[in-house]
Amino acid sequence: MDILSKLQAPEGAVTGSRRVGRGPGSGLGKTAGRGQKGQKARSKGNINKRHFQGGQTPLYRRLPKRGFDNPLADVVANVNVGALDVFADGSEIRTEDLRGKRLVRGRFDVLKILGEGELTKKLTVHAHKFSAAAREKIEKAGGKAVQLAPPAPHVKADAAKAKPAKKKG
Repeated sequence: MDILSKLQAPEGAVTGSRRVGRGPGSGLGKTAGRGQKGQKARSKGNINKRHFQGGQTPLYRRLPKRGFDNPLADVVANVNVGALDVFADGSEIRTEDLRGKRLVRGRFDVLKILGEGELTKKLTVHAHKFSAAAREKIEKAGGKAVQLAPPAPHVKADAAKAKPAKKKG
């Protein structure tokens, strides 16, 4: 006997959708169940917005605007020299190796090595920037600090789409 083909929802479980504002016979005609007048009766009433605070000026409008976030600035990932001691002696360290050891995470444009901590192993470190203390400690341990080329500059989307100006005459 095939039971799955005979399954049904219990009585009253499946109901039709409520049709509001379709005349007095439906019981939800005229005001469509919203009562009379007031903010909640109107369409697009501000009341259901997430930032609504009962008519009080919302917090995001009460606080002053401060600072500036430059969308074209390079994102810099910093790694201290002391953290590089987890690598084997004589190894070459690149961005992928740092990601593998979870010393850097996320998206960044520039990798900078800083001088905090001590380095006891001879390492070849590839990075965009080195602080003076970091370069000194790497070379003191017998390693090399290899500076990578700077990343390509950011280009504004509008500038890239703009057509070159036509020459006159």
